[in-house]
Amino acid sequence: MPRRTVSVPHPNGDPTPTPEEKVELRKKVTLLRGISIIIGTIIGAGIFISPKGILKNSGSVGMSLVVWIACGILSLFGALSYAELGTCIKKSGGHYTYILEAFGPQVAFVRLWVDMIAIRPAGLAVIALAFGRYILEPIFMPCGVPEIAIKLATTIGITMVMYLNSMSVSWTARIQIFLTFSKLLAMAIIIVPGLYQLFKGETKNFENAFEVNTIDLTGLPLAFYSGMYAYAGWFYLNFVTEEVENPERTVPLAICISMVIVMICYTLTNVAYYTVMSAEELLASNAVAVTFAEKLMGNFSFAVPVFVALSCFGSMNGCLFAISRMFYVASREGQLPEVLSMIHIRRHTPLPAVIVLYPITLLILFLGDIYSLLNFMSFLRWLFIGVAVVGLIYLRYTRPDMPRPFKVPIFIPAVFSFTCFFMVFLSLYSDPINTGIGFAISLTGIPAYFIFIHFERKPKWFQKLSGQRLHKCKWETSEYAQKFLSSYTLIIHIMMPDMPSSF
Repeated sequence: MPRRTVSVPHPNGDPTPTPEEKVELRKKVTLLRGISIIIGTIIGAGIFISPKGILKNSGSVGMSLVVWIACGILSLFGALSYAELGTCIKKSGGHYTYILEAFGPQVAFVRLWVDMIAIRPAGLAVIALAFGRYILEPIFMPCGVPEIAIKLATTIGITMVMYLNSMSVSWTARIQIFLTFSKLLAMAIIIVPGLYQLFKGETKNFENAFEVNTIDLTGLPLAFYSGMYAYAGWFYLNFVTEEVENPERTVPLAICISMVIVMICYTLTNVAYYTVMSAEELLASNAVAVTFAEKLMGNFSFAVPVFVALSCFGSMNGCLFAISRMFYVASREGQLPEVLSMIHIRRHTPLPAVIVLYPITLLILFLGDIYSLLNFMSFLRWLFIGVAVVGLIYLRYTRPDMPRPFKVPIFIPAVFSFTCFFMVFLSLYSDPINTGIGFAISLTGIPAYFIFIHFERKPKWFQKLSGQRLHKCKWETSEYAQKFLSSYTLIIHIMMPDMPSSF
């Protein structure tokens, strides 16, 4: 007698599907959730860490503000370009998918390769380090935070984000909305008092703001890197296009609304910083937002690092939510092991794709300082984003009949891609060590493609690892996968006993 399968109610409200149902990622990203993903990912550690790097490399207060505004306009150009790509190529995966569609699997794999081994682990590590520092700042005030304590707090934060994204898409999105409002509240706590001081006449730090003697032209590419990193995140909604409701309308609308809000907030925040802190004080600070609060708010200053830590946590959450979909799509395309394209049947999350970066990210936490990671990551990130936007121009001529519900003037992607490449080439002169390492890592993707993808005859052990001989095994029937998830959940609950048992 054949076995009868029924739908079993789940705490998340999603029944266990029958064998005839298709297990897939569901469309749960609305306009509000899309805006929260973009704003919540952009406003992370950058605005609270990057002011120091921008001021140091630009050389003056006035030039640093120019860099902030220029980076906002440039990011808007890139965001508009990605809005067009996201509406004409309705696949998740972001940069990887667009390069794959425009230039083929070889170039796309090189992008995927450096994402997996460098860009994404470094990005999560930078944000997580900021989270660890700020969450402990109120506890250790007025003393400095020990490095080992920062590493432990960082590890706990990354583990919490991994767990959340593994358990529920709906709760991940809801918490992201809450964290986005926390970010905006944190920035309001900085902006309102700062502008009040400005209206009172505190303008001494803006005197001689554009001194020519202090401007460092060779350092401007690195200043732009710091600024572009602070705005980075406008492209993450494109990583989850398949889960967006009505993507033709939602993607461009969410991108435009988010970028306007972020540009206004960033500009006003930096003006507020300079009304209270001189350039020398800002450069001497390891936590700019905390120093600002101590000078202006007194005892209430302990609340600022808490809000900043929540901001960083939201950035980690949005980043991981998006990039896990890129690994999921790459696995679906056959360029990563098949296990990464498997979806949990009840939770509808790409669990293997979520946790794949966990060990690499923890390892990279112990390598280099936060600014070296920032500059190293920016080189690789903007190189391939520039390539993806060139792909938009290329598709305009090779596939002119492709439906484009949202279309931008050609000069926007042209200016954005040219600026990306110009910054990359100048960085080879300004910071040859970090950019040289990044360039070398990107080149290793070429032999990796031929070894792992192109050659058809591979050892049996590699075929098993990559899933080529396991195509009949499904995540939903794997006893080992269920045991792994149970063990992973148990570890999380031991570390965080107050966390609810299910979402």
